[in-house]
Amino acid sequence: MASGAGQPATFFLFFINLVLFLIITIIASWAVNHGIDDTHQQASVLSIPARIFPIYYPFGNMATGYVVILSLLAGVLGLATSLTGIYNVSQWNASNLYAASASSLLSWTLTLFAMGFACKEIEIGWTGNTLRVLETILIVVTGTQLFGMIAIHAGIEEVSRYGGGGRV
Repeated sequence: MASGAGQPATFFLFFINLVLFLIITIIASWAVNHGIDDTHQQASVLSIPARIFPIYYPFGNMATGYVVILSLLAGVLGLATSLTGIYNVSQWNASNLYAASASSLLSWTLTLFAMGFACKEIEIGWTGNTLRVLETILIVVTGTQLFGMIAIHAGIEEVSRYGGGGRV
């Protein structure tokens, strides 16, 4: 891998993550908008604590609100991480790869957190098709982002071993 053979694979993984995070952001934004529009009517019959602060969505189950909010946060952070990661990987030097590694780790932990709530939502059951797509994409993007982080760390090892320039 002395010739930078890991760079195209890492670039491809960041591009795939960019597309997946864009889809997550679009679906989660739709769900937040739909929830805000319809929650007032549905939450008026709830008891007092739930009516005051409703993380209640008129569709899905009781875990849906957490999944939607966390997936929206993870989607926006993942978009930013993927865009900056594509730039950092295209530079392919140690300092840029360290920056990509740090931001990718932060984004992966938030995506992992959202995926945990998505798994809980799957366990509870009774969700619509759109939420199933969101849950599935969250699970897939968690894996692809993990592979991207592994590829970045392999690139850091390659650059530090064979000298890829840049300051550390």
